Amino acid sequence: MTRLATFVAFIIVASPAYAGDRPLIIASGTVASALSQLSAQSGISVSIEDPSLWAKPVAGFSAAGSPEAALRRILGAAGARPVKLGTSVYRAVSTRPSPPPARAPRPATPPEPVAEGEVVVTASKRDLRLLDFPAAVEILDGSRFVSEGERGTDTIVVRLASVSSTYLGAGRNKLFIRGIADSSFTGPTQGTVGQYLGDIRLTYNAPDPDLRLYDIGSVEVLEGPQGTLYGAGSLGGILRTNPNAPVLNQIGGTISAGVSATAHGSPGGDLGGWLNLPVSSDAALRLVGYGITEGGYIDDVEREKRNVNRTRTVGGRGTFLYEPGDGWRVQAGAVLQSNHGRDSQYADRDLPPLERASPTPGGFDSDYRLASLSVEKKWSSLRFQSSSGLVRHRLTEQYDATIDPTRPQLFVQRNRTAMFTTENRLWSPLRNGFGWVVGASYTHNRTTLGRRLGSIAAPAPTTGVTNIVNEITAFAEASVQRSFLTITGGIRVTHDRLTGSAKDIPFASFQNLLRSGVTASRSEDNIMPSGALSARIGNGALAFLRYQEGIRPGGLAVEGAIIRRFKGDHIRSIETGLRFGEGARQLIGGALSASYSRWNDIQADYIDDTGLPSTSNIGTGRIYSVSGSLRIKPTPRLVLELATTYNDSRVTEPSAAFLQSLVNQMARFDLLKAQQIALDPLGRIPNVAKFSSRVSARYEVIRSDASTLTLEGWTRYVGRSRLGVGPVLGGQQGQYSETGLSAKLAKDRFGITLGVSNLFDVVGNRFALGTPFARELSQITPLRPRTVRLSIERHF
Repeated sequence: MTRLATFVAFIIVASPAYAGDRPLIIASGTVASALSQLSAQSGISVSIEDPSLWAKPVAGFSAAGSPEAALRRILGAAGARPVKLGTSVYRAVSTRPSPPPARAPRPATPPEPVAEGEVVVTASKRDLRLLDFPAAVEILDGSRFVSEGERGTDTIVVRLASVSSTYLGAGRNKLFIRGIADSSFTGPTQGTVGQYLGDIRLTYNAPDPDLRLYDIGSVEVLEGPQGTLYGAGSLGGILRTNPNAPVLNQIGGTISAGVSATAHGSPGGDLGGWLNLPVSSDAALRLVGYGITEGGYIDDVEREKRNVNRTRTVGGRGTFLYEPGDGWRVQAGAVLQSNHGRDSQYADRDLPPLERASPTPGGFDSDYRLASLSVEKKWSSLRFQSSSGLVRHRLTEQYDATIDPTRPQLFVQRNRTAMFTTENRLWSPLRNGFGWVVGASYTHNRTTLGRRLGSIAAPAPTTGVTNIVNEITAFAEASVQRSFLTITGGIRVTHDRLTGSAKDIPFASFQNLLRSGVTASRSEDNIMPSGALSARIGNGALAFLRYQEGIRPGGLAVEGAIIRRFKGDHIRSIETGLRFGEGARQLIGGALSASYSRWNDIQADYIDDTGLPSTSNIGTGRIYSVSGSLRIKPTPRLVLELATTYNDSRVTEPSAAFLQSLVNQMARFDLLKAQQIALDPLGRIPNVAKFSSRVSARYEVIRSDASTLTLEGWTRYVGRSRLGVGPVLGGQQGQYSETGLSAKLAKDRFGITLGVSNLFDVVGNRFALGTPFARELSQITPLRPRTVRLSIERHF
C-alpha cells in the first residue's frame, strides 16, 4: 500500500495544473491527432467504431467552450457524433448516410430520444438515464478491456469492490454482489446473481461461464435484489455485459495478441479479435474469436508434477444484424466457449507456497453454448423487444477423494444444464414526466447432477438428482416525474412448476427415498412488489430510497443416501443512496449507498455426513451493507478512484434440520478442531468479506509524435471471510491485497501494452477449498503469482 501511495503521489506532483478556463487549442491534422490533443487538454477518452475515421482530416481551431463541444466539432468534421458511455468516456458513431439502396429507400429507425452526453442504463429495461435511475449501479467502459481481453469475469471483480467470486477455476465459479452469498459449490441451487449478455440470460443454476471480454461496449452491475424486472435468481443483483453490435456499411476490426510470464510458473499466451462485415445495405455480421492459455503455477509434490493448473480457453461469438426499415431490428447470435483446466489451482497450507500433495488429479472441463434471437421495433415514443435464448452448459469436475492414503479415490461430478428463456416487453422511456414498461417471460431449465466415487480407473455411480423448473412471469414498472421528484412502482407475478427426480439410486437408497416422502413435483406462486423515490438535488446529483424483493425456487438435493426437498428462499431489501458529480467536467464525483436485507429460508450448500456437497435451507438471516465510491480528477490527465464496501451478514435463526446436521458433523471432528472452528461465528454468511476496497490512479501523457501513453496502477484489499457454513467449511479465507500496474502506448491504429499483476508476489488465500473431502481444512487457493504480460493490438 505504501509503495502504491508513493506511485500516486509521484503522478500528482508530476502532472500539470488543471486550467479549466483556458481555451482549447486544436492544431490541424487528422482525427487521431486532434483527439490526442483534446484528451491532453481535457481528459476526454474516445473510442471509435469505424477505424477509417482515425485518418479523416480536421481543421485546427481554438475555442473556449466545453470539451464535449470541441469533441462534437472534431467528430462532426469526420462525419461522426459522440455518444457518452461514462464520465469523460465517449464512443464515436458515424453519421454518414448509407449509400442509397437499389430499391426504394425505407424510413430510417427513429433515433433514441436521449440527449447527447447522457449515460443510459440499459439494464433498467426502459432506457432510463443514469440521473433518473433510483438504485446503486456501476457502469464499466468496455473499451478499456481491449488490452486485457484474455481475462473474463475476473476483470470485473478486480475493478469493483462490491462484486466477489469463488475461485474454483475458469467456468466453474459463483459470483456474489453486496454480501448476498449462499455457498461455495455449484449444485441444484440457483445463483444469487443474474448474468446477462445483452438481454439474454446466460445461466440459471449453472456457474459463471466466464465469457472472455472481447469486443464489449460496457458492463453494468445493478446492486441488490432485482426481482421485479429480472425475476428469480437476482437476489444479489444483476451483471449485464453489453457486446458491441454489428454496424451497417462499415468494414473494421481489431486483432490483439499477448504473451505472459508467471513467476514460479509456466508462460502463457493469448490471441483474439473481432471483425465487422457488411452483408448488404441493411445487414451486417460481427465475429469475435479468441484462444488463451494461462500458465500453471501449482506443483504437486506427491505426483511429482510441476505447474499442474494450466488452463486453456477457446471461444467465439457471432452476431447477424438485419434492419429492414420502419424501426425494425433483428439480431441472431451464437456464443461458444470451452474451458479446460488440467488440474485444480489449490495448495496445501502446511507445505511451501504453491505446493500440494494429492494422489489423484483435479481438473475440469466446461463447455458453454448459446443461441439467441432478438427482435426490436421502435416508434416515436414506444419500444418493443422480444429476446429468446437457448443454452447448453456442461461442466465436469473431479476432486481428490482419498481418505486412506493406500487407496486413492476420485470423485467426479457432472452438471448438465439445458435452458430456454424468452422475454417480451413493451415500454415507453421516461419522457415528459412519465415512463413505463410491461412484459412477460418464460423460462425452462433442466439440470442433471451426476456423481461417481471410487477408484481412479473406474469410479462407481452414486446418487444424483435432476431438477426441472418451468417459470412463467408477468411484470410491470412505471415512473412519474414531477419537478425534481420521481416516484417509481413495480410488481412481478411468478408461477414456478418444480419437478425433481433422483438418478443412479442404489436399492437401499431407494427405500430411504420412499420413506422420506419427497414430493416429486410442486408449484410455487410469488408476488414481488418494488418501489422507489428519487430526487434530483443539484446539477448531476440524485438521492434515492428503494425497496425490492427477490426469490429463488426450491428443488431436490442429495444428502448421503437420501433425496430430500429444500424450499425456495425470499429476500426483502431496502436501500438509500446518493450519486453526484456526473459530467465530463466535474472534478469530483461518486456514490454512497446503504442497505438492509432480510433473507428467509436461505438456500446454502454444505458438506454432509458422507463428505459430499448437499443443499439445505439453513435458516433466516440479515445483511447490512454500506458501499461508497469517489472519483477525483485534479487535472484533465489524471483520474483517482476509491471504492469500498462493508458487509455485515449473519444467519440469525438457524433451521432445526441444519443444526442437527452440524451436530452430526462436529461429532466426526476431534475436540481441538471443533474448538478452533467455534471461534469463528457460526452464523456468518459465507464467501463475502466484511470489508473490501480498491484504489486506482490513471494518467495520460500526450507525446510530441501524437501518440498517447496511459499509465494505470491499482490496489485491491479483500477482507476476511469464511468458506461456507458448518464445521467442514468453516475455514478462514481472504485478508489479502493484490496490485497491478500497466502502461499502454497507442498511436493511430496501433497499441502496445505492458502490464504487471500481483506486483509484490503475494500468496494470499482467495478461496479455502480444493476438494471437499479434505478434512484438515488446510487448503488455500493462492493468487496467481507476479505475472508480466506484453500485448499488441491493431485496429483496421
